Amino acid sequence: MKTKTPSESLTILTDLVLPGETNPLNSLFGGELLARMDRACSIAARRHSGEIVVTASVNHVAFNKAIPVGSIISVEAKVSRAFYSSMEIFVDVWRECIKTGKREKVNEGIYTFVAVDVEGKPTKTPPITPETPLEKERYDAALRRKQLSLVLSKRMKPKDATELKKLFE
Repeated sequence: MKTKTPSESLTILTDLVLPGETNPLNSLFGGELLARMDRACSIAARRHSGEIVVTASVNHVAFNKAIPVGSIISVEAKVSRAFYSSMEIFVDVWRECIKTGKREKVNEGIYTFVAVDVEGKPTKTPPITPETPLEKERYDAALRRKQLSLVLSKRMKPKDATELKKLFE
């Protein structure tokens, strides 16, 4: 199976925040943003795996700044690490000022998707090789997050979480 890079899965969804998508403070509803993030992550995971993908978990979301009505937002997702059938996808949300072109990061999230066949059974995904310093940082951190999740769900013994143990040595 051919190794891929995170950039091969890069997905950018750009959209305008409309009044019907906002709360009483005229800011984008969190659920609306989560749906856009999930969609971008799904496309990135599909580009990486070449398979049908399903959302396994939303591991982290940070709503750092409100996104007002009329904003142009770009949701950028790419696979940060691939395991046997699961993939961690990191997603960044940017708000763009149409007058200046300046972009500001307003949100981020980490999703896990699983590649499945037509019968819904998990299927193998290609390995990934990070290229940039940020991709390498996210790649390394993905294994720690996976081990933490496995320990918390009691599917891994803490003593076997090698990457987590390194944090405390």
